[in-house]
Amino acid sequence: MQPDSPHSGPAAVHFSSRWAMLATALGIAIGTGNIWRFPRVAAANGGGVFILLWMVFLFLWSIPLLTAESAIGRWSRKGTLGSFQALAGRSGLWMGGFVALVTTGIMSYYSVVTGWCFKYFSSSLTGAVNAGTGPEYWHDFAGSAQAEAFHLAAALVTGLIVVLGVRIGIERTARVFIPVLGAILVYATLRALFLPGSFEGVKFLFHFDPADFTRPRIYLEALSQSAWSTGAGWGLLLTYSVYSRSSEPVVGNSLIMGLGNNTASLLAALAVIPTVFALLPAGEAVQVAQATGENSTGLTFIWIPRLLGGTGGGQLMLALFFLALSLAALSSLISMFELAVRNLIDLGLRRRSATAAVAAFIALAGSPSALNSTFFDNQDWVWGLGLLVNGLFFCLAVNRFGAGRFREQMVNIRSSKDIRLGKVFEPLISRVIPFQFVLLLGWWFYRSVGWDPANWWNPFSTFSIGSCLAQWGLAAVLMIVLAPRLAGLLGRRTAR
Repeated sequence: MQPDSPHSGPAAVHFSSRWAMLATALGIAIGTGNIWRFPRVAAANGGGVFILLWMVFLFLWSIPLLTAESAIGRWSRKGTLGSFQALAGRSGLWMGGFVALVTTGIMSYYSVVTGWCFKYFSSSLTGAVNAGTGPEYWHDFAGSAQAEAFHLAAALVTGLIVVLGVRIGIERTARVFIPVLGAILVYATLRALFLPGSFEGVKFLFHFDPADFTRPRIYLEALSQSAWSTGAGWGLLLTYSVYSRSSEPVVGNSLIMGLGNNTASLLAALAVIPTVFALLPAGEAVQVAQATGENSTGLTFIWIPRLLGGTGGGQLMLALFFLALSLAALSSLISMFELAVRNLIDLGLRRRSATAAVAAFIALAGSPSALNSTFFDNQDWVWGLGLLVNGLFFCLAVNRFGAGRFREQMVNIRSSKDIRLGKVFEPLISRVIPFQFVLLLGWWFYRSVGWDPANWWNPFSTFSIGSCLAQWGLAAVLMIVLAPRLAGLLGRRTAR
């Protein structure tokens, strides 16, 4: 039996079908991280063992958190603010606010990334991006007024979709984007695999060395990729689940979302890495696949035009690749936008006003990232790691409610034709995920000290621990101070 929802009634709008819910959920997970980050991280971390561990962490981190998010949103019918208050009491509201601020922080610079994708797609159509395009083209664009213009265009397009509402805007967009994106990835993969010499790239990608199991870094990189790529702990699936039907499968949808994310990642890797090996000498191919380091833009915006443009029908492949990247970026940006809008609606704003407010915020907050790569890198560092804190907060909220009670009363409800969630969920959410959080955050902080030992404490250093703690601290203090006022607005909205 499901406990009484804190909401005054069912959500006014539902997704029209389970497929619509799944399409929008897949839009959360399948983003630029699948297409530009996964191939290089897999290539740089041993291939086969990394991929195996990445699949394992899908079940140890991502799917449990996705399941929790989905169940909370279906039950509460509110965004992160109202959901955390309902689940963990008024003292938990600030954690829901922190989750919202972290995801909104990511949204601000992710609109810049979406603008980059728009730019390269449009340029591939005109032929401005082609096989002869070098690093100069990227460096001339990044940080320019043109990058700012494309960032604003991304914010505007996203706002226009979200303001249309759940069914007309978000659902219809996902129904088009996800099948098209899937078709492009499958086509690009098949085409890459039929290139002469591409099998060397497949062998490189899936090379399995048992000695890699003794390398701690591979475990942590695999966990990082799963945590960031699936959208687990972002609050995005919680937000979309507000619009799910009361009988919507929670565990089944979370499994499909997680496995869909990993499938898209593997397709992207099979499209990119074999192409690298087919078109470059073996030694240079390994360097290109692995040498992008912390800069995830290298392989995508500099090498992909040179690689794909050098094949038969290269200009078409370039356009399809950057179309896929644009669709993936936009679908993820829409979900972040809706998270912020849903919270504002819960506080009393109408959708049109909430959408305008969020669009204006993105336009302003994202501009420094569009114009300054150092600022962009800092925001990516701070709020990317903040997602790990989000995951911990979901665990704390579920455990405050009671993990066993949550499993039985919110997930395993009789009205839902779903996979029954076993008792293994309880130790995962109460102990295993918090333990992974400590290891993962500790490792990234350790790496930060190694990057710049003299400035690890400096809040104004790009990749420092001090920068993370300072900005997280400001976000937490802001939400703690505002919590009583926000609780009052949420209560007034519920009483209407």
